[in-house]
Amino acid sequence: MSEPDIYCPHCAWRPLGTSRWLCSHHMGGCGTTWNTFWTGGVCPGCGYRWEITACLACKQFALHRDWYHWPESDAHHLDRTRETEQPAGQ
Repeated sequence: MSEPDIYCPHCAWRPLGTSRWLCSHHMGGCGTTWNTFWTGGVCPGCGYRWEITACLACKQFALHRDWYHWPESDAHHLDRTRETEQPAGQ
């Protein structure tokens, strides 16, 4: 399976390897800064899983999972796999 393209679902900004997010104290975080896409949104400092990610370019928030854009052929494969995993009669 291919790697996804990672970009903001609002403005299409692509994070760099040097891009950093903050596990914000005012939101209950630990203050760690890291590239959230290296860990799938999990803070390496405290283990908190961030479900929402802010775009460093347009400042809008989106679900972390919505930043991952899979190639069309992989998305089709995942849909077919889900269909075959459903119990009979559903």
